[in-house]
Amino acid sequence: MPAVSPRYRVGVIGAGRVGAVLAAALQRGGHLVVAASGASPDSRRRLQTLMPQLSPQEPADVAAAVELVLLTVPDDRLQHVVEQLAAGGSLSAGQVVVHTSGRHGSGVLAAAADQGAVTVALHPAMTFTGTDGDLDRLRGCAFGLSAAGEGLAIGARLADDLGGTATVIPEEQRTLYHAALAHGANHLGTLVGQAMDILRLTGAGHPADLLRPLLTASLDNALTHGDVALTGPVVRGDTRTVSDHLAALAAAAREVPGGEELGAAYATMAAVTANRALRSGRLQAADAADIMALTGEVVADDRPIACADHDQSKR
Repeated sequence: MPAVSPRYRVGVIGAGRVGAVLAAALQRGGHLVVAASGASPDSRRRLQTLMPQLSPQEPADVAAAVELVLLTVPDDRLQHVVEQLAAGGSLSAGQVVVHTSGRHGSGVLAAAADQGAVTVALHPAMTFTGTDGDLDRLRGCAFGLSAAGEGLAIGARLADDLGGTATVIPEEQRTLYHAALAHGANHLGTLVGQAMDILRLTGAGHPADLLRPLLTASLDNALTHGDVALTGPVVRGDTRTVSDHLAALAAAAREVPGGEELGAAYATMAAVTANRALRSGRLQAADAADIMALTGEVVADDRPIACADHDQSKR
């Protein structure tokens, strides 16, 4: 096996939202996708749309027929699937076995490595719809890469073929890496959903249109400037405004499913925001204490947080 990946005959096991899209992207990148598994009606529809030349096969048959096995199965099933394939003789020396789980590193593929396969963990830091619209999103996408030896070079080349770039994540930091992505992306979705629920109570006809410019600017500022971009009543120390917000949310709790969660989520995030603003020097300790009194949380110590990625002198 050369140090840099050639063009592979590829088989995809698990043609879900991620698998079908990555298969199409690999095909676009010059690889030959020749086999795929996917038993559900949704998987079959995705294959028909994105890879119409393929007919679903059994996972063992897919793995046995290809040079690169792409495993896009759920995290909790991954090790079991690999062990089954290895035990059944579907994996062999010289194959490349790649999984796309964010949670796991390459160690979960130990059963494949025992058969002489090169193992790679290559996780796209992207959300997927399972449609061809995802293909453009992969351009410039970061891929969390964990591997050893020649697997690092192969994973980096595959990320490039998929239109993205590889970021090496140490094996022992894989769970923390995935927690960061889930916290940022998944919980952002929850917060946005709650904001839209609240706006609907005000009679705003198109909450998404109202929020999109504000949230887009806020996200861009946060990614570019970090805590320097924090703004709003908490950072300004406007305790009365925060108090009024909490009261309004409590009054509205009965008007929306899960409404009792709105005030709790706002209070928790207000407390976290206050502590970050305090540590970064954006909020005075007395104002932070007033915010915490409203939220029932505890003021963090007021030592400045490190801002290694954000040169404050340039702001």
